Amino acid sequence: MKKILFKKLFYDCLVFFLITLVSTSVIIWVFQAVNFLDIMIEDGRSYTVYISYAVLNFPKIISKILPFSLFFSFSYVLAKYELNNEMIVFWNNGVDKISLINFFLKISILITLIQILLTTFIVPKSQELGRTFIRTSNIDFIDSFIKPKKFNDTIKNLTIYADNKDDDGNLQNIYLKKGDDKTFQITYAKKGKFEIKGGVRILALENGQTINGINNKITNFNFSKFDLNLSNISSNTITTYKTQELSSKKLFFCAQNLKDHQTKKVEIKDIITLNCNFKNLDNIYKELYKRLIIPSYIPILIIVSLILIVKSKESINYLNYRIIIFLFGLFLIIFSETSIKFIGNDLIKNFIIALTPILLFLMIYILLFYNLRLKFKR
Repeated sequence: MKKILFKKLFYDCLVFFLITLVSTSVIIWVFQAVNFLDIMIEDGRSYTVYISYAVLNFPKIISKILPFSLFFSFSYVLAKYELNNEMIVFWNNGVDKISLINFFLKISILITLIQILLTTFIVPKSQELGRTFIRTSNIDFIDSFIKPKKFNDTIKNLTIYADNKDDDGNLQNIYLKKGDDKTFQITYAKKGKFEIKGGVRILALENGQTINGINNKITNFNFSKFDLNLSNISSNTITTYKTQELSSKKLFFCAQNLKDHQTKKVEIKDIITLNCNFKNLDNIYKELYKRLIIPSYIPILIIVSLILIVKSKESINYLNYRIIIFLFGLFLIIFSETSIKFIGNDLIKNFIIALTPILLFLMIYILLFYNLRLKFKR
């Protein structure tokens, strides 16, 4: 009978948790996906790149929402059981409150491992793949981000200006600048249009002049027609990998080598070389803390929600009791996320901060255990 009751309570908590997690994540993802439209509209990327990048950000949203959804779901279901007098069935069938708490703590360990799997492997990999899509994709809709009477510098090392643009994509009074202050090419043209010739994207210009500047030497020539090759252009979007997009294995390898002072810059053949340096060491520690330590707050959130079974709905100020527990759980979620700010280069300090969730868990569990034992003796 006890197993049936445990399974029923766990099933209700799990179903409500999954519904809360998925529905909340989808809502946030939709709003975020709308913001990602800039990748396609402003940056000229294709629909495939936009959809792939948006989908690959979903695991990150799941990992962020999971702790709150878990705490809210367990608190809601346990409070609902109490208000509907369903918890009495547990106590009348000889279910010990400590046994119920221990059962859910075992479940919390499994959920913690799933969260660590998400934050340590799945999320970094999805973020890396998303950045790869941006880095390796072409600008397919160049003409889409050309706005009349506005300097457009979305394309790297290229500024485009046009006085007017009609519905057919014809540009008038065009100004283009390629390169930097030392080596540049400035082109003026009365007319222009984006076209594809021989599979190559070009900007076909008419009636203009080009000025070339190389090492303070200026040359110029006039033209009636001129095709500007745009096949090798790239956007100004940041395409280098961020620390959060690197695999946990690379972060561990980098942190170990930097801390051992084997070299001032670890020589690695891949992109991690850009992030593996002493200036970025605290960010590496913070990222590892976020992936491995913050998920360990999940058992604490579950045990806090289980404090609801200590008092019955007949107790004085039961509603205030529920509100205090809910606010305490929110405080723990906020604290777990903000504690990352205390992580730095000091390994001893980092170790102490990493022990905080373990100490908090033991303190709450021991207080809860003795409180229930005292009530049982009385």
